[in-house]
Amino acid sequence: MKSYLYSRATKNEANMNVLRNFWKQLFEYNWTFGIFLIVLFGVPRFILVLKANSSGSGYGFVSIIFVVMWFAPLIFLTKKGRKEIGIKIPDRPLRLLYSFVLGAASCAILFFVTNLLFGTSLENSFFYISKSYSVPVDALNTNRFMIFILFAFYGMIFSPIGEELLYRGVVHGSFVSRFGENKASIFDAMAFGLTHLAHFGIIYHLGNWSFLFIPALLWVLFMFAVSRLFFKCKQMCNSIFGAMASHAGFNIAMMYFIVYYIL
Repeated sequence: MKSYLYSRATKNEANMNVLRNFWKQLFEYNWTFGIFLIVLFGVPRFILVLKANSSGSGYGFVSIIFVVMWFAPLIFLTKKGRKEIGIKIPDRPLRLLYSFVLGAASCAILFFVTNLLFGTSLENSFFYISKSYSVPVDALNTNRFMIFILFAFYGMIFSPIGEELLYRGVVHGSFVSRFGENKASIFDAMAFGLTHLAHFGIIYHLGNWSFLFIPALLWVLFMFAVSRLFFKCKQMCNSIFGAMASHAGFNIAMMYFIVYYIL
């Protein structure tokens, strides 16, 4: 009994050493802190994405949310904490390439499945999301490759870094002490999937809001699945850069399909 209490106390002390001093006055580094972060970042992002979808502008504010996510480990965690969530050089850098390819392949699967099920309707997540990319037809005909490069660069920088540092990093780590690595990944994947309902599932068309239950369910389930893939890539590389590489691969593939098959 004594050894159990000692080990538990040691574990709690280690968890507290992960958080910066200011946050230690308010939280322990556990699942409640993870819920706090999910709400803190998820709710404003959800609202801003819905607003941008309805107005056709305002996506720059969403990018600001992603940039703030970049700094989440620095804001909340000590140097020890940042290392524990995987901010370190990968053991095998070549596995970053494998992670990238796996992310791109998962996006290709989603693209072909949604095309098969929903065709070119707004129930197809790729077609709905493509509405946010307003590019003149003449520009596409003359500079399609450069437009793809521009979108791909944007897709590689903002969400892969920000979301992975938050969801597979700080949020995931907060659930580990209570639930272990695998179950913690389930929780951060659930948060990741539900947050993406703002991007597709709840749609705005011709001045009206709609909820597409079956397409939304498929979208959220797939976002959950790719989130788990990003986590596996993080484990494979023993670094959060594996998750970032896989996420970047997914986003670049999405930009490719939108620019070359939809726009």
